[in-house]
Amino acid sequence: MIITVVDKIFTWKGACRNMISDPKVTIVLPSYNPDEKLLDIVNGVIAYGFTDIIIVNDGSKPSCLKYFDEVKRHPQCTVLYHEVNRGKGAALKTAFSHYLSREIKTAGVVTIDGDNQHLPADILNCANTMVERKNKVIFGCRDFSLPGIPPRSVFGNKVTSFIFRTGCGIRLSDTQTGLRAIPARYLPSFIKIRGDRFEYETNMILEMKRLGIPYEEVKIETVYLDDNASSHFNPIIDSFKIYKTILAFMLSSILSFIIDLSTFNLFAYLLIPYMQEERIILSTILARIISSLFNFFSNNSIVFQSNDSKRKNFLKYYALCIPQMLISAGVVYSLSLLAGGSGHVLLTAIKIVIDSILFFISFKIQRDLIFKRKDDIV
Repeated sequence: MIITVVDKIFTWKGACRNMISDPKVTIVLPSYNPDEKLLDIVNGVIAYGFTDIIIVNDGSKPSCLKYFDEVKRHPQCTVLYHEVNRGKGAALKTAFSHYLSREIKTAGVVTIDGDNQHLPADILNCANTMVERKNKVIFGCRDFSLPGIPPRSVFGNKVTSFIFRTGCGIRLSDTQTGLRAIPARYLPSFIKIRGDRFEYETNMILEMKRLGIPYEEVKIETVYLDDNASSHFNPIIDSFKIYKTILAFMLSSILSFIIDLSTFNLFAYLLIPYMQEERIILSTILARIISSLFNFFSNNSIVFQSNDSKRKNFLKYYALCIPQMLISAGVVYSLSLLAGGSGHVLLTAIKIVIDSILFFISFKIQRDLIFKRKDDIV
């Protein structure tokens, strides 16, 4: 059920005596212009046994400094500072860098928000699950089907989840959750991820897919205080950054598909005076050469940003592209004969269907095998 501002905010008080005394996990809490809720969440996680808490003041205004001074009094807390507001992603990376630079070692970190929307019991559950699963990133996922959730949150999550699922092959019910338990071994790679604001959390999920990092969802209670009024998320600017990043996965292949289809029709038309059935295969080959060159260079340098050698990726790419081209040409040619003709409309329709199927297969192979990044994960 949804937790409101007057319903179960401090349920941890009665239950904390039964919790594990030390989860051996570090809390990471980025904060910008906090209020009393920052004190509540810090007191809550301390009561639940967490002894290592990294808080980042992301350039908060002077009137909010008293809250950071207050949490610094706890020996469990370390407060880091940004002189100016740099964004949630930058704050997370600052905390990760600090974590890796010190001698204190734990199993990993749990990132949480400072607006009291993550209950201490859920934080502890995600931390313990990460320790048990060892190599999995744990996402604390809310239930957006419940009544009373702010419409912008429901809409944003459904759109992002749909794009992740259809365009990136990532099934995650809550793509915007800030409650994430991350094993320490992945933090060196996560520091390198692009993005300084809310898009960083989206890029983190995409990078996990590229690197083959496993993950698991843990259901948490859905908390929205005052219709989520304390959120610093800009629904226009931040949504654009998030969706731009996701759509970059699909844009290169879609443009390549358009180039391939257009040049196929052009060559098929120009070759009518010279040949009939053979023009389908020849047009497919010529179109695929042009579209594949565009697709390779855009995928290698822009979309997947592979750090493997371009020559090696080129060979792997065409080891996929050539069989795909021959399959496309053979199937289109065979189906056009079975349909009893080779007119432009029929050819175009058949090619769209066949290449659409091959598009999704090829996209998955490129993403997971050909352009997979080789960052070191120890």
